[in-house]
Amino acid sequence: MNSSIEFDVDLIQRYDLAGPRYTSYPTAVQFHAQFGEMDYLQAATDSNRQQRPLSLYVHLPFCGTVCYYCACNKIITANRKRASPYLDDLHAEIALQAARFDQQRPVQQLHFGGGTPTFISDEEMTALMQQLRRHFQLLDGDQGDYSIEIDPREVTPAKIKLLRELGFNRMSFGVQDFDPKVQQAVNRIQSYEQTAAAVEAARSSGFHSINIDLIYGLPFQTVDSFALTLDKVLALNPDRLSVFNYAHMPHLFKVQKQMDEKTLPSASTKLAILQYVIERLTQAGYIYIGMDHFAKPDDELALAQANGTLYRNFQGYSTHAGCDLIGLGITSIGMVDDTYSQNVKSLEEYHDYVSQGKLPVYRGVRLTPDDKLRRALITQLICLFKVDIAALEQAWAIDFASYFAEELRQLAVMADDGLLTISKDTVQVLPRGRLLIRNICMVFDRYLRQGQAQRFSKVI
Repeated sequence: MNSSIEFDVDLIQRYDLAGPRYTSYPTAVQFHAQFGEMDYLQAATDSNRQQRPLSLYVHLPFCGTVCYYCACNKIITANRKRASPYLDDLHAEIALQAARFDQQRPVQQLHFGGGTPTFISDEEMTALMQQLRRHFQLLDGDQGDYSIEIDPREVTPAKIKLLRELGFNRMSFGVQDFDPKVQQAVNRIQSYEQTAAAVEAARSSGFHSINIDLIYGLPFQTVDSFALTLDKVLALNPDRLSVFNYAHMPHLFKVQKQMDEKTLPSASTKLAILQYVIERLTQAGYIYIGMDHFAKPDDELALAQANGTLYRNFQGYSTHAGCDLIGLGITSIGMVDDTYSQNVKSLEEYHDYVSQGKLPVYRGVRLTPDDKLRRALITQLICLFKVDIAALEQAWAIDFASYFAEELRQLAVMADDGLLTISKDTVQVLPRGRLLIRNICMVFDRYLRQGQAQRFSKVI
């Protein structure tokens, strides 16, 4: 697949609206409290009839220090013992969830996120993995895609070795920026040497894939300063890179008020940083997967995109399209059968639910046939940069031109701007439209068109 990108500053500025990241459709904004435990249990029953493989997401929300840019659900504490009661509840939820699913269904994908998953001790991590293996069919011999998010400040080579022995084979390292001035401003002091040692330990322990996360738009960043960070990151030779746009929304995330807005780069500087990142990573041989993601040509994400099997879910881009996703822990989101669901947000609520033997689902949504059609279409766009019209018509028994008449009128404007082409058989996103893929997906979002209240970041 041609992965080139055409960077048109004027066009990007014109289309730089707020919009969803489409880790799901409908997005979490459409989840509602009328969806509860009984709805989830019915979805699990229906899911067992399909016998799809499983994906597990485990949320460990604790962090020793706060990063001022963070918009994740986290609990900041220096007291490591605070995790113990939560882990007891998490063990209980694992057993509750597993009882609803056929034990023979293999877990093809596992992801530990946070917070800081490595906040917990080696003994607690070992016990947690043992509990998962006790109740779910985890795969041996690296047959599964088992990943964990890592703060290099929180790990030793011994802990990394243990994680490999427990079955993890992919690691994602949070870096954000190596500039000391930027690190000071966002309260994340992390040296290059510290990070390089952790990456080397992961490789020597046999991890198959290394991902590094960066953020552009943080205080004091310039093109020149970010270029130095990128040079250091490329020296680490990661298999994948995620380069996220920082969304400054202190009205939603109070911790962001700790940063001085006057030190944030201008919109034009952010665009210049993004342009440099794209050019530099492309020159270094990375493939632009989409949104914020880059991968080496032989990485599974790049190969999946090339053969048309790339997928997107709540963890981002994935090669496991056929899985039902079970969310474990506070705020975790699941995707079971034709539903999305989310767990309660506080430790207290979580304990109350699981201690009574109840699944901690507090909201969700059951997808309509129209939702499923639009999800399939948006997934094609955001993963493959095209829509196979004939395949959609056959799979969903629709006439595309009639069903999406209004959407095609909007796409015609984008076609005039050179973002895409429209033919009888295909909507094809062009190189100058790839950075604006969220805008193109938004055309097919029925909920946006209905004007329902939304809270999203800018697309660029």
